[in-house]
Amino acid sequence: MRLSDFKVLTFDCYGTLIDWESGMVAGLHPLTSRVGRPLSRNEILQAHARHESGQQAQTPGKPYRDLLAVVYKRLAEEWGVPVSHEECVAYGRSVRAWPAFPDTVEALRYLKRFYRLVILSNVDNESFAFSNARLGVDFDAVITAEDAGSYKPSLTNFHYMLDRLGGMGIGKADILHTAESLFHDHKPANEMGLASCWIYRRHADQGFGATMDPGGQPRYDFRFTSMGEMAKAHAEQPGG
Repeated sequence: MRLSDFKVLTFDCYGTLIDWESGMVAGLHPLTSRVGRPLSRNEILQAHARHESGQQAQTPGKPYRDLLAVVYKRLAEEWGVPVSHEECVAYGRSVRAWPAFPDTVEALRYLKRFYRLVILSNVDNESFAFSNARLGVDFDAVITAEDAGSYKPSLTNFHYMLDRLGGMGIGKADILHTAESLFHDHKPANEMGLASCWIYRRHADQGFGATMDPGGQPRYDFRFTSMGEMAKAHAEQPGG
């Protein structure tokens, strides 16, 4: 199997293209700076993952920016810090300021020459519009949790994506699902019979950070530590 065997790259956005962990830690600083004990970066991210995943399962139709406001409130309760509703809302809207990884834009512009590019993301449409402006390419389709009415790892999101792409003449065999999260993306991609590419952004760190433990190692067809490495591998293959 080669990267050039596919016609479409479907991307998770946050954690893969956008550095959501850095964005989260920065956005949570007004809260974490008031906690009565030191919190490591991974402690913050793991607590966030737990509350985010639970809230996504509880309220699958809630837009991501509003869901993050609830997560902020739950974290404040867990850490014993009083917060205002305005603080919670501000954190939900911090998604628009989360930065792209340094290699993302150049890699996407390269890959756009060879593939149709699609977003499948646990986000709301308003927040993604700000992130899209940071990514430097026009995507051929953008499919959000707000569109699907549920959050990955629900297979509903993947069925919704395949149905939408089928209307564009794109079949399952044409797709390489490209993502960092084993929990949100690779495990359900396995269940859907999709080929996948792991962008292992956390290769130099421990644990799963802002994502939940997938409960076992899903299968993947390619593994790179960055989008830049993926683009380089494509360029170096015969015919790349």
